[in-house]
Amino acid sequence: MAASGNADDPGPGANRAADPAAGNAGRPPYEQARDELTELVKRLEAGGLTLEQSLQLWERGEQLAAICEEWLEGARARLATAMARQHEGGSAPGAPF
Repeated sequence: MAASGNADDPGPGANRAADPAAGNAGRPPYEQARDELTELVKRLEAGGLTLEQSLQLWERGEQLAAICEEWLEGARARLATAMARQHEGGSAPGAPF
């Protein structure tokens, strides 16, 4: 599972480093993690799994949820930075970018 490599992606750790791509090695893109998590939840809800299978899926789900949260935190940080720059430029609050 490789990162997208696009420096414009707000990846995990983007709010912790100047380089938004920092910390993305081996992490799936947000959409991939979200989709895998959705499928995993469907499998768990369908039932019919052993206890061990259920625990493994739950653990993977926790990992995926953390990855998604990191992507979202990075996106929030990028938006906050963009909005701060917009306001510094003298634009009215709420004005389109």
